[in-house]
Amino acid sequence: MTNEFDDVARLAEARERLQEVVASGDSETVSVGAAAGRTLAAPVRARRAVPHYERAAMDGYAVRAEDTQRAGRSPVALDVTAEDVGPRNAAQVHTGSHLPDGADAVVMVEQTRDFGDTVEVEASVTPGENVAPVGEDVDTDQHLYDTGHRLAAADLGLLRGAGYDEVEVYERPRVSVVPTGEELVPAGEEPEPGEIVETNGLSVARLVERWGGQATYREIVTDDIDALGAAIDRDTDHDIVVTTGGTSVGERDLLPAVVGERGSVEVHGLAVRPGHPAGFGVVDDTLVLMLPGYPVSCLVVATQLLRPALARAGGFDPDPIPRTPGVLERKVPSEPGMRTFARVSVEGPEADGEQATVTPTRTSGAGVLSSVTLSDGWVVVPEGSEGYEAGREVAVERWDWEP
Repeated sequence: MTNEFDDVARLAEARERLQEVVASGDSETVSVGAAAGRTLAAPVRARRAVPHYERAAMDGYAVRAEDTQRAGRSPVALDVTAEDVGPRNAAQVHTGSHLPDGADAVVMVEQTRDFGDTVEVEASVTPGENVAPVGEDVDTDQHLYDTGHRLAAADLGLLRGAGYDEVEVYERPRVSVVPTGEELVPAGEEPEPGEIVETNGLSVARLVERWGGQATYREIVTDDIDALGAAIDRDTDHDIVVTTGGTSVGERDLLPAVVGERGSVEVHGLAVRPGHPAGFGVVDDTLVLMLPGYPVSCLVVATQLLRPALARAGGFDPDPIPRTPGVLERKVPSEPGMRTFARVSVEGPEADGEQATVTPTRTSGAGVLSSVTLSDGWVVVPEGSEGYEAGREVAVERWDWEP
């Protein structure tokens, strides 16, 4: 495909090239308590068994099972002890208690009658009954997690139990977010006609944090070759530099040339709508991702390229985007050869067995940010299609999800 750009890349091609130029970051050691959401940089094996001792699985009395065999016919009286369990002894235990030496089973408290120095057992038990053995949950040296596993809250408890106070994880990718454009003004200033309050950088910075990175939200840089070059040079110590605006082929679209002078432009122009003017390059081994200035285009390309780039740099696979099935209420047009992200709303289903109704809200208007905030997601029309007709079953990608 060629248009106003020298060489327009399909999204799949751009993603493949992106994976080639982004490397996994360095690792660091953090406390287990601070590791939620982090990605393991090394495989983990249990340092100790869980549980690491035989424990009571019920409240009741620890006994020798052979002493309870006649209890099925009539209660058996056992002497209560606070020490090891010997013949015709019982020791009171609670769930999680260490099983006293000599005992091999636990009689549930509901099946006993307490008389102080003695206890009557009203049901027999077998060896191992109501006892959690060593390693019931995890054996010593058992494999727990592979490299690249993102730690959930429950994982932290297992790590602690298995003997870990610290764990090696990938560093969170450091991302510089640089909004560009002489028409932009910072928040707090009243824009004059022809001026726009900066919003893209703010949105992208928050998405970086949501997707596992550390964002540095920079001040606005005007459309000047020297100023843009200085902003990129300043931040090549980051894992990724993200710019917004200045990516097309107009007189003020200077970023591709600035990146090309300092390194290489790998992609300039994507076969997507909205988001066509996007691109990326490499400067001093740092990915420079150039997002378009129109807000909807910016968000679409951030989702499609920045998100997988962050996952790659952070050493993990991105979670799949949640999808909702439904039926189109109206036609969704699409330009052949372009992948279209059509903003839609979703209603229903109102009854079991029915499908949700998917209503297109916008397929154009890349500068209308409210069309995203008022939508529930987008329907993706692939490059080889001229659109989807009304009544077609589709899957809505819920763009504003929490991973």
